Amino acid sequence: MIEIKNIKKSFGEKTILHDISAVMETGKCNLIIGASGSGKTVLTKCMVGLFQPDEGDILYEGESMLNMDEDHRKELRQQIGMLFQGSALFDSMTVEENVMFPLDMFSKLSYRERKERVNEVLEKVNLKDANKKFPAEISGGMKKRVGIARAIVLNPKYLFCDEPNSGLDPQTSLLIDKLIKEITTEYNITTIVVTHDMNSVMEIGDNILFMHQGYKQWEGNNKEIIYSKDEKLNDFIFASEFLQDAKQMRMLEDSNNKK
Repeated sequence: MIEIKNIKKSFGEKTILHDISAVMETGKCNLIIGASGSGKTVLTKCMVGLFQPDEGDILYEGESMLNMDEDHRKELRQQIGMLFQGSALFDSMTVEENVMFPLDMFSKLSYRERKERVNEVLEKVNLKDANKKFPAEISGGMKKRVGIARAIVLNPKYLFCDEPNSGLDPQTSLLIDKLIKEITTEYNITTIVVTHDMNSVMEIGDNILFMHQGYKQWEGNNKEIIYSKDEKLNDFIFASEFLQDAKQMRMLEDSNNKK
């Protein structure tokens, strides 16, 4: 579990985050959504220690990240897996070498043990026979799956995903969502997903934080979001054609309830 307490962050005279508090629950997909410039990325960078908040605290399992000494913070970082928006694979490395890279850097496993672990996670993301391929030889969806394999190869307790479906077609996006959900549940990971994709929100949004102009505007889950009365949230979610039918259904239900 990650707990965010009253986080404030400014750059110069511009305040980006205004008193944000939230809980990212273990074993669930915690989504951070909002328009560009709403503060999603800055909040996430505060959570992983890339930015220092001006005020507030960030607790990992009840322990303040901001008050940790450098050794303890390094240990925490090794428990965090990252899936980057562009996958961020090394073009000169094979799929196997890309996934093995964190093990080479941070584990004391033998080469045989590292290779076994790589094969295990590649099988988990349905890339069993892709070991020797290079990133240029695989599709965008496969690159995302390699990125997921690399992110989980160290058995992280926390998984951060930045726009995991960016640039993917709807069918591949659905497969990535399903994979993230399966991994979160199976390994009981605290997963944080930053996304604009409303399909993802409806598919895997166990816990959703909607941000608007640096404020926490709404919090709930994918069963509650359609029925929210928050105007700013509705303006955001119903801009998606995917949810126009849902909006009509909600209006019909509300009309029937008034009768």
